Amino acid sequence: MVDGMDKTVAYYNANAQEFYESTVNVDMSVHYRVFLSLLPPGGRILDAGCGSGRDSLYFINQGFEVTAFDASPVLAELSSKLIGQPVAVLRFQDLNFEREFDGIWACASLLHVPRSEMHDVLSRLTRALKPKGVLYASFKHGDGEGERNGRFFNDYNEQSFQRLLSEHPELQLLSSWVSTDMRPERSGEKWLNVLMRRIS
Repeated sequence: MVDGMDKTVAYYNANAQEFYESTVNVDMSVHYRVFLSLLPPGGRILDAGCGSGRDSLYFINQGFEVTAFDASPVLAELSSKLIGQPVAVLRFQDLNFEREFDGIWACASLLHVPRSEMHDVLSRLTRALKPKGVLYASFKHGDGEGERNGRFFNDYNEQSFQRLLSEHPELQLLSSWVSTDMRPERSGEKWLNVLMRRIS
């Protein structure tokens, strides 16, 4: 499935400016509040697949210490300029952090990881969390995977995500909720939001 991942990165490289402009000002505050309420003030956050850097900038402005990465070199450069600090070029499959973060924010990014690699990636994200650390992720609401409009997507609904999580006893599901897309022109699209905690 590396081919699908490569196509997805190529898509973001080719459409980086348009994607940046369409997402950088989207108001995600309703999701921020739930996530940040579970973190210690000034804690460390990993913005995993940071895209435009919009969320990293918000977290930094709230006094958190942020490490950000994206698989697209072009998006990483744009987001780095926005947040005023380096953004690593990295894929989920290459993560190698150990107990470093109070929270991990994976907004509309894990959805590009194929199911065959999701267990490994989720284990890597869990290892990156401190004990009791919190992981937020969002997926297109559905069930299945495949290529759409030049990108690879892995969709989950409540039941299929619960099946995934059942094989990761080190993670506890705190809450899940379905939301509409915050972009007005996409208000018909549904998202599955999940919030998990590393148990130990």
